[in-house]
This record gives sequence, C-alpha cells and structure tokens, in this order.
Amino acid sequence: TANKELYRKLHPDTPFEERVKCLHWLKKLGYEVGAGNIVGLPGQTVEDLADDLLFVKELDADMVGIGPFIPHPQTPLRNEKGGDFLTSLKMIALARILIPDTNIPATTAMGTIHPNGRQIALKCGANVIMPVMTPSPYRPLYQLYPGKICVSESDTKCIPCVFHMIRALGREVGKSYGSRKKVTISSSTSCS
Repeated sequence: TANKELYRKLHPDTPFEERVKCLHWLKKLGYEVGAGNIVGLPGQTVEDLADDLLFVKELDADMVGIGPFIPHPQTPLRNEKGGDFLTSLKMIALARILIPDTNIPATTAMGTIHPNGRQIALKCGANVIMPVMTPSPYRPLYQLYPGKICVSESDTKCIPCVFHMIRALGREVGKSYGSRKKVTISSSTSCS
C-alpha cells in the first residue's frame, strides 16, 4: 500500500519512507523492482487503490503484483473480510493501462478466490503466471492463506497445467527469463 498510515499499521517496525528508499536504491543499482498492492485490506479506500496505482507508475515498477486480500486464520486480520475479485481485476486492468510494458502476474490468490481467476486475470491485463515450484512435500508448510491453489498438486502436474492454461487462452508460453521488456518512446516521434 502507498497509504503511509495503513502501511504503519501493517508494518509497525518498518517506516514507509524506508521501504520506498530501498525500492529506488534497487532500481538505481539496476535490479528489476516489483511493487503492488493487496486489494481489500481492512481500512483501505478507493482513493488508496488509486494512490497505489500512481505509486507503481511513479516507481516505474518492473513487476506489479496485485491480488485480493485473503485473511489467514492464524493472523490478527483473521476475522476481516477478504478482498473483492472484480476490484482486483479492475486494478490489474488499470495497472496495464498505466504501465503497458510492466509484468503483471495472474496470482495464485486470484485462482484461489475464483476457479478461473488466473485465466480471467490474464484476459484483463496480467501477462505472467508464476507456477508453484516448491517441492510437493513442503507446499503445505507455505500457507500464505487458506485454500491456496496448487498445494496438493504434484510437481509433475504443475508445469503441464500452466502450459495448458496459457495455450487454452490462445497464447504462447514464453521462453525467456521473463525480464521486463521496457519500451521507450522517443519524444521526437510524430503522429503526422
């Protein structure tokens, strides 16, 4: 979140300004930098969501991660309402418009709250799928939120499943590392 007060509530030991400074340092050092937001955090407003998009645009984030808030039963936010699927899709679409060449993942959280969530996210502006590569025996130990997809899937099923998902949408599976393909527009370019 780009809301300093909300950030302070969620990260009381890390100042917001420190986080932003670190992101800018990483960019200056040549790293690809990701930022984004969790849609539907308790206390978040529509204005906060707009500010989050402006923040990732100003940062010129190489990856913009957007997904719905899913409360975990073992956290202080366990009794809070989860984030909205449609709002998450709108945020993905707006991020694509604001930063056309950034990588936007279709997150497992989207697939967790909707059976075709990742596919729909890919149709709304996401362009990256990050398959679960954690070895099968260890996946249940990494429970960011309840009901996470792909936890019980075998290692040998995950990659073919992702390939099938992408091809079913009429798309090709990339063969590169997945780095951002930055597009620069010359100021001397004329439309006439």
